[in-house]
Amino acid sequence: MGMKTEHRTVQLDQAGLDRVIRVGVLGFGGLGQAAARMLAPKQEMRLVAAADREGYAYAAEGLNPDACIATYRSRGTLGYLEQNGVLSPNSIEALMQQADRVDGYFLALPNLPNTFMADVARRFIASGWQGVLVDALKRTSAVEQLLVLRDELQAAGITYLTGCGATPGLLTAAAALAAQSYAEVHSVKITFGVGIANWEAYRATIREDIAHLPGFTVDRAQQMTDAEVEALLDQTNGILALENMEHADDIMLELAGICGRDRVTVGGVVDTRNPKKPLSTNVQITGRTFEGKISTHTFTLGDETSMAANVCGPAFGYLKAGLSLHRRGIYGLLTAAEVMPQFVR
Repeated sequence: MGMKTEHRTVQLDQAGLDRVIRVGVLGFGGLGQAAARMLAPKQEMRLVAAADREGYAYAAEGLNPDACIATYRSRGTLGYLEQNGVLSPNSIEALMQQADRVDGYFLALPNLPNTFMADVARRFIASGWQGVLVDALKRTSAVEQLLVLRDELQAAGITYLTGCGATPGLLTAAAALAAQSYAEVHSVKITFGVGIANWEAYRATIREDIAHLPGFTVDRAQQMTDAEVEALLDQTNGILALENMEHADDIMLELAGICGRDRVTVGGVVDTRNPKKPLSTNVQITGRTFEGKISTHTFTLGDETSMAANVCGPAFGYLKAGLSLHRRGIYGLLTAAEVMPQFVR
């Protein structure tokens, strides 16, 4: 007797995802708030969790980004958000325990001290949570600390994508793609221009940039008061000129087999008093083709795109890609130079 088999078709998008992705944002300064605003119109992702130093907010059905931002700006923490806010001195751990329905987190956290992102990763490993983590950290040494956790992340069932902002991130991925024209890559030069109207909107980011200045360290930059930062910016007319930065683009391109880290340089100019970019952000990839020709590819970002757009957009694109990998059982540590981001509609 024959048996009739019923085949049921499930409509999936290009990432193989069949429902809205529930997203958490850790850190609610300038980048965290920009991330919340970016998620608001998205159909494929929904903000369900967010945390700052003093509290967190969680709602499985979704948070109101405007309400979150208004509460944070008026009261200093998401803990005061009506109905969904909770005050906590250990907000990240408390959120992990409470939020049982989060697919992935964007770690919009300052990497000050330099060990902070690796410490957060260890907390997720210890919690037993499984899902996708994405960061936009900058320093090579910070990525090196995460590399130590590769096996632990894989064993924990966590897919962690690191260096997924603008640089490292968008520009690193562009370099990895452009390198395909060459038999040998001679150099990768990343130059960025950032313009912000008020440095206080991105305090952690500016402190990280200050740490790259001659005579400064991560620890010194972290310990600077707002008044000391203001005084430094007064001396420079609000301009931070950065050269030969310790930027993780180098180790990411090396890990991807593109070129040695000594062939990668990163620098730029940050204007902390004007929203207009002081120069156009670009990456130049120079190499030799198989015919023996030396050439340079240049990828330039539009001046109208803000730092927030160029950081948060790729971060969520990589989070979507990471979730697709996670659902296929691919765990551990990956970088923005190894995976293509997927556009979030």
